[in-house]
Amino acid sequence: MSVSSAFFRYCRVLLPFACALALPSTLAAQTAASVPSRQSHYQSGLAAWQSGDLKSARASFEAVVKLNPRDSDAQNALAQVLLQQGEVAAAIPHFRTVTRLKPSLAIGHVYLGQALSLSGDRENAITELRTGVRLAPQQSEAHEALARVLSAHGDDQEAQSEMRRAVDLAPKRPELHDALGSLLAQQKEYPEAETQFRTALQLDSQYQPALLHLGVTLLDSGKTQDAKQLLTQALQVNPEDGRAHFYLGTILEAEHDSAGALREYEAASRLSPNLAVARTRLGLLAQRAGDTASAIASFRAVIAMQPEDAEAHNNLGLALLQTGDVDNAIQKFQQAVALAPRDSSFRNNLGAAYLEKTDFDEAIRQYREGLTIAPGNAELHYNLGLAYKLKDDIPAALEELRKTIALDPSLPDPHYTIGVTLWQSGKFEESATELNEVIRLKPDYAEAYYTLGTVYKQAGDLPKAASALRKAIELQPDFAGAHTTLAAVLNQQGDAQAAAAERKRGAELTQEKMTLQTATFATNSGIRLMNAGDLEGAISQFESAIKADSSYAPAHQQLATALERKGDKERAGKELETLRKLRTKGPSVQ
Repeated sequence: MSVSSAFFRYCRVLLPFACALALPSTLAAQTAASVPSRQSHYQSGLAAWQSGDLKSARASFEAVVKLNPRDSDAQNALAQVLLQQGEVAAAIPHFRTVTRLKPSLAIGHVYLGQALSLSGDRENAITELRTGVRLAPQQSEAHEALARVLSAHGDDQEAQSEMRRAVDLAPKRPELHDALGSLLAQQKEYPEAETQFRTALQLDSQYQPALLHLGVTLLDSGKTQDAKQLLTQALQVNPEDGRAHFYLGTILEAEHDSAGALREYEAASRLSPNLAVARTRLGLLAQRAGDTASAIASFRAVIAMQPEDAEAHNNLGLALLQTGDVDNAIQKFQQAVALAPRDSSFRNNLGAAYLEKTDFDEAIRQYREGLTIAPGNAELHYNLGLAYKLKDDIPAALEELRKTIALDPSLPDPHYTIGVTLWQSGKFEESATELNEVIRLKPDYAEAYYTLGTVYKQAGDLPKAASALRKAIELQPDFAGAHTTLAAVLNQQGDAQAAAAERKRGAELTQEKMTLQTATFATNSGIRLMNAGDLEGAISQFESAIKADSSYAPAHQQLATALERKGDKERAGKELETLRKLRTKGPSVQ
């Protein structure tokens, strides 16, 4: 199911509970108990209800019911207040009393049916609502209420039929066209759904639900720019709509506007804190931007909402692994595997975590388990081969790597790893063959050119070595190892001056790399401390990272986050400004 299809399915239980929240003017007939004390309590209850003081309204209506249990107006009003307070079970007996006192009053059965639906009593809810429709077949509200409850309980076709009847009876109500459009979109009947949403907007151009629903429908139909315009308009009408922010974020993300998408996902998560999909996208995008602390916080929030969501545990595991927190990453991958034991990708990630921990035997076990689920998975065969190589079981490694190539001949990495393995075994000619195949498959693979140059150097073919190393440097000018190895080749060829220049450049790049590694290590350490709640320790580590490399953007970003959490907004703002300046200069290493 697409995200937008799930949205319309979710909408069917969120559509306005219009009848049940209306003031009880439909129960206009007064009972014989209209004594002054009754009237005083009743009017006080209405006034309190209209002002939002549910506690006082409840007390007043309870007083009227106590004076006269047969007062249908008071019974209804008390039930409505109880519903608004979330006490559905307590409201139902009062609605039942109304239907006993006035069995021919359609709206009483409608109210009771809606309350029963909220309590989960589908069968009796629909019975009461059908009674309401039978008693008032020309009332659009009765058909609307039945349609909404049928939809909420999965009876989509009859729900559509009842909502169409409601629309026929009240064609000027935009909310009915919007509701019918939502039911149609839920069934992927997009052209007719679009027509209904547009009709709603013709009746009321600022009807926000229709703007939102039409935007989502167009998005699901591939009309992205039209959807973007409508979602933007929906947010102009109601800036507090978390779902509109979320769907706009998906469009911006698809347009590679990461900053805009992050902004919308953050708004969606703030305004609709239980919208797990928004927090998931926020976490994935933050992780991609190098903000692993925010990613981890988002994934933890998703797990708190949906503890049985295997993908959420997997996402958190990947983010933790990115920070170097291998043990906790393993725990999360294990939970993902326990929740979805037939998902080979979770086994693959668990194996990668064990590889990171240099527990090769356990990594091999996980990859083998994954292959029992997906024997044709090339990635699992490749990773298993890599694990065998790291364990120095070269025959097993080569076997798995060749299986990978047989499954997917277009992959360059298996050829590369075979080439490296053969080179390390002293088989230079075979190694060069594999590495040349890598370059054929991926002509911009700088590391393959570097390794090929090294193989040619050791085989004594200096011209080919120099050519391959120069190509590696052309593709990746900051490749320190390529400069250093080329210096050695040039020195062997007798070009001392060129060799000295390459050696110097290699040394400079090595120092820069060490500086970056120091900054990266300190930043990851700070993230782990921040996740553990040690803000002071985290701030110290982020400051150390910046001291090692003042241009390392992730350290500034994480320091700003830590300072914000500490309450030091002034310093946090300065770090964010530094981050902005760094990013305007060009992309930094993340």
